[in-house]
Amino acid sequence: MLTSIIFMALGIVRLVAQEENSTIRSGNKKYKEKKYEEAEVLYKKAIDVNPDSYYASHNLGDALFRQKKYDEAVKEFKILTTKEKDKMRLAGLYYNLGNSYLFASKLDEAIDAYKSALRNNPKDMEAKYNLAYAQQQKKNGGQGKNDQDKDKKDQKDDKKQDQQNKNDQDQDKKDQQQQQQQDQKQDQQKQDQQKAGQDKNKISKEDAQRMLEAMQDDEKKTQEKVREQQKVKARSVRIEKEW
Repeated sequence: MLTSIIFMALGIVRLVAQEENSTIRSGNKKYKEKKYEEAEVLYKKAIDVNPDSYYASHNLGDALFRQKKYDEAVKEFKILTTKEKDKMRLAGLYYNLGNSYLFASKLDEAIDAYKSALRNNPKDMEAKYNLAYAQQQKKNGGQGKNDQDKDKKDQKDDKKQDQQNKNDQDQDKKDQQQQQQQDQKQDQQKQDQQKAGQDKNKISKEDAQRMLEAMQDDEKKTQEKVREQQKVKARSVRIEKEW
């Protein structure tokens, strides 16, 4: 009975994981298509299935950020920083948190977040750059950020995402071309095999002539043999003398 319960529980866990992963993948597809609102809905659905889903929460924060829902993005990334233990993941979370604060014009919070990112990953050059940028903006009067620089940075992020999408499309196109080439190669091999079989069974004109001559020669020999047998028979017939 206990074993049956364990198997049932494992089955439920697998189904939940499958549904979670499938929904996240659908959300990622919408995200790549820049359909951020639809992606947000799917990520939230995945979180409903598994409230502890790291990837669903992380990607939800990204989708909210893309929609300029910075305060909501802050909430998602901040919750994840309290749960995550891996330093590299923490660095990425604090970096995203810093960006959300920065675009929400909360410079002090952004500076603290970037510093936390660097404490977990001192080699993060993007975090260093953004930290310096936030500190410079604060030094310039604490008015948040230069709108043109902000828009330029936003465009840079969009361009990076566009490039990633283009790379994905190019890879898909390359895979399709390789598959087509493979199919064509297989078709050609099949045609060559069929042709080889036909050539094998095909009799050349010279071979046909030789076969015909051989058959005629055999027929001639057979006829000569028959005639010889008839002569012998004729000689062996006894002729009665008339008296």
